[in-house]
Amino acid sequence: MNYAENILQTIGNTPLVKLNTITRDIDALVLAKVETFNPGNSVKDRMAVKMVEDAEADGRLKPGGTIIEGTSGNTGMGLALAAIVKGYKLICVISDKQSQEKIDILRAVGAEVVVCPTNVEPDDPRSYYSVSKRLSTEIPNSWYVNQYDNLSNTLAHYEQTGPEIWEQTEGKVDHFVVGVGTGGTISGVGKFLKEKNPNVKIWGIDTYGSVFKKYHETGEFDENEIYPYITEGIGEDILPENVDFKIIDGFTKVTDKDAAIYTRKLAREEGVFCGNSAGAAVKGLLQLKEHFKPGEVVVVLFHDSGTRYVGKMFNDDWMRDRGFLEQDIKTASDLVAHAEKDLITVRTEELVAHAIERMKQYDISQLPVVDTEGFAGSLDESTLFKAYIDNKDLAHLAVREIMQSPFPIVKKGTSLDEVSRMINRENKAVLVDLEDGSYRIITKHDIISAI
Repeated sequence: MNYAENILQTIGNTPLVKLNTITRDIDALVLAKVETFNPGNSVKDRMAVKMVEDAEADGRLKPGGTIIEGTSGNTGMGLALAAIVKGYKLICVISDKQSQEKIDILRAVGAEVVVCPTNVEPDDPRSYYSVSKRLSTEIPNSWYVNQYDNLSNTLAHYEQTGPEIWEQTEGKVDHFVVGVGTGGTISGVGKFLKEKNPNVKIWGIDTYGSVFKKYHETGEFDENEIYPYITEGIGEDILPENVDFKIIDGFTKVTDKDAAIYTRKLAREEGVFCGNSAGAAVKGLLQLKEHFKPGEVVVVLFHDSGTRYVGKMFNDDWMRDRGFLEQDIKTASDLVAHAEKDLITVRTEELVAHAIERMKQYDISQLPVVDTEGFAGSLDESTLFKAYIDNKDLAHLAVREIMQSPFPIVKKGTSLDEVSRMINRENKAVLVDLEDGSYRIITKHDIISAI
């Protein structure tokens, strides 16, 4: 009978899959190393088990111990599988930008999850780096994995992933493309491939808000490059020891929007349901296409499964809220197509306090004012602020006493350019007549979001 002794023995030997549609503008043969076939659905299974086994071998991890790690979710899943099979407790410290699916999956496999804020410095005591380290000093018989500086991470890919790619391509691989986070995958695979053939090019995919690309090109760690970003699994605001910059031939940066769009394209055009970093890798691959020649073989690694991102990149509302959906917006009707069903208004005889409460409730900055005959005026934050300076009892006045002129009304076919010109210092919004008895509102925020 052919079976694995436990789930850990199913890690590795993931397939290479040819990409056909999304890479049609690239002359080379593009093959995806699809790591979602690992039992934890990500490439991180490989290094998670390697780090655990190496820690067991040298005594850092003792029987009945607690494994502690800061993770974006995928390493945590790999560690969870190892902890289950080997009998350890696991605490995963994760940043709040990670998808809810990742947090739920970690809890489903028995991990304790601690969520930390994303937008803090690495050495801030609230960061997931700092919290992980602190817990490892407070909890007896615990081991802090530290995937960023734990070189077993790189070694796993040098021993496993690199040899698999070499064997699967029969040594014909010319380029390896992969997103860079902890650096273990690019450094381990890159080291192995370059030892086999020094002419193999190793390309890293970075994101805006990360320091890797500029540091590789200039040797400068530029803190001005560090700012929050949405893309998960790649980029860093630190320099992990696992990133061997000497092995990497070059980086390209991919925007959050492009990473999200190409994550969806990959699923819809190739049937490959992978995560956010795979979208970034595909877009980066296209940005690097000038380096690929006809007849060459390019291997791009897809880190994890799209199931981790169903509530994010694969959710239209989430994409639309961030301006990531590719939409051809030309008219007022296009702009309000996904607006709330009912226009929020206030009546002339209501108190200003009611208008303020409505603005708070719906998180809006302006309100059309109506009476029995239709639109009678308008209110916005600047109007309220100026009125408050003159009268501290503003909240008890009737809306009609401080309202401005009504917002102009346009037909639904009015061009976006014309609508934009109508919004100015005196006129904070435009109403769109949908010609079915209902209206919608367009503000500066809506125009900017459509850019």
